[in-house]
Amino acid sequence: MDKERKSMAELDPEELARIRRVTLGGETSEDTEGAKSRRARQSASRRSRKRGSARGKSRGGSGVPLGGLFLALMLGIGAGLSGGYYMWGYEKPYVVDLKAVEVPSWVEQDFIRKNIFSRPDVTIQRVNNIVIHYVANPGSTARGNRDYFDSLADQDPQAGGTSSSSHFVVGLDGEVIQCMPVDEMAYANSPRNSDTISIENCHPDETGAFTQATYDSLVKLTACLCDQLDLTSKDVIRHYDVNGKECPKYYVDHEEEWERFKQDVDQAVKSRAWENGPEGA
Repeated sequence: MDKERKSMAELDPEELARIRRVTLGGETSEDTEGAKSRRARQSASRRSRKRGSARGKSRGGSGVPLGGLFLALMLGIGAGLSGGYYMWGYEKPYVVDLKAVEVPSWVEQDFIRKNIFSRPDVTIQRVNNIVIHYVANPGSTARGNRDYFDSLADQDPQAGGTSSSSHFVVGLDGEVIQCMPVDEMAYANSPRNSDTISIENCHPDETGAFTQATYDSLVKLTACLCDQLDLTSKDVIRHYDVNGKECPKYYVDHEEEWERFKQDVDQAVKSRAWENGPEGA
């Protein structure tokens, strides 16, 4: 064996280089360095996965805090419901019982006859607005206007005729007559008859301005209705705001006076002024 061995000096350079690269286990030094590099990368990868797993566990397993997920879910549900109401026209439940609405004791209830021209006996499901009118007949009285609405019942249904009515009429001296229940449709606010109630007001001259007594009763009546119908002065509108008709004339011509009227309604709601009776009634 010793004779067959070659001295290091007798080996050619290429064979000597190959021998120097050989290590125990048969791997070359290059293989060993590559293995070390691979092991280092694998170890780093494992550490990274462990850190990511630990963060995931602390945040609910997805890297997002559980509180954040819950909030996002609630916001999504709320947005979905709101979007549904808007996109598909769904309405929130209406909780006002219209049959339970009570008018002040100083309002005279004298309902007109049921008929197709002025009291069609159609139930309304909700009231979204209170609409203010003027009678456009200077000097006429609350009684006269109420009786006019009632007289429309005498028209021939086969021949057709005039349709008109209102829930309330306020007179020149502040007297108020209720012509029909607030849960029935009147012919006053086309095309919004099905979700509004109307208040007609008498006036002494062509300007359409109300007497002080008419104004005081109108403010208190409107406040009483707002209180029971869960409305505010923002929900009190003019006939003009429904279909552009110049009614009530004085409040179409004088926007600042209309704003003052709504402010007075707000004050009357706060003080429950209708409980003290109308001025001049």
